[in-house]
Amino acid sequence: MEPTILTTIVLPVALFVIMLGMGLSLVIDDFRRIVTYPKAMCIGVGCQLLLLPIVGLCILEIFRLESPELAVGLMLLTFCPGGAMSNLMTYLAKGDIALSISLTAVVSLVTPFTIPIMTGLSMNALMSDGTTIQFPIAKTILSLMGVVILPAVIGMIIRYKWAAFAKRAETPVKILSVIFLFGIIAALVIKNRAQLPYYIREVGPPALVLNVTTMLLGYLVARATRLNRAQQATIGIEVGIQNGATAIMVAGTLLGNAAMTIPAAVYSLIMFVTGGIFGWLINLNRPTAGSDGHERTESHSSSKSEYGDRLDTH
Repeated sequence: MEPTILTTIVLPVALFVIMLGMGLSLVIDDFRRIVTYPKAMCIGVGCQLLLLPIVGLCILEIFRLESPELAVGLMLLTFCPGGAMSNLMTYLAKGDIALSISLTAVVSLVTPFTIPIMTGLSMNALMSDGTTIQFPIAKTILSLMGVVILPAVIGMIIRYKWAAFAKRAETPVKILSVIFLFGIIAALVIKNRAQLPYYIREVGPPALVLNVTTMLLGYLVARATRLNRAQQATIGIEVGIQNGATAIMVAGTLLGNAAMTIPAAVYSLIMFVTGGIFGWLINLNRPTAGSDGHERTESHSSSKSEYGDRLDTH
């Protein structure tokens, strides 16, 4: 794919803005929570970094995509967990917001290093038909650090020094992030409109299965390990909602491959619907009274209170 304004400027800037918005909501306590609540954090991070790629490989075995580029694009998506959208959906699903933000913060520090390595391995394994695409791992790591870690750190600094301004800017920046994401998807749809029916038939079903399966597995793992109700919802969303913007940026800007961006674009549209349904279902029979229900609702309330108090810190 020839370099365009979309790939060279819009995609990196969009991801920078998205991660800046996430940084505006971060404080040091989000990282301390690794030690304070190790069980939930370890389960969440483990599911995101290990369970997701395993599920992705299983889905590729089941669906057998014709295009190796689409297969790599789908795997790339599994290497990009979490993000600002998962934080928003956790809030709407009445999950543990503090845990969601902490998981996103930790994973965002790790994925700039894991994404290039895992993507390189996927390309070697899946593109065995003679197709070759140069993938400079070192350059990719530096690029991801520049558009993932750097803006998050800038956002945290702004939050620490100018808390009132950060709180006012947080919502507009997140709204701008959503607009950016939909704008990118719209641009990709227009650019690939001739092949769009084929792409939807080919990658739509596996993208849907990936989304629903990982969301359900994340929830079940959290439930099996006896995390509270709010944490179960959070880990289900964090595992099931991927960072489509990062996947699109890596595929479109760093790899320069339009086809590899399609799974993330299709997935990003699907996840808004399935994430909303998941949040509705998980709260359908949410207890409001009773000994067992009181304990779990109280846990969520304390999480929201902690989050609210944290907004006034610094």
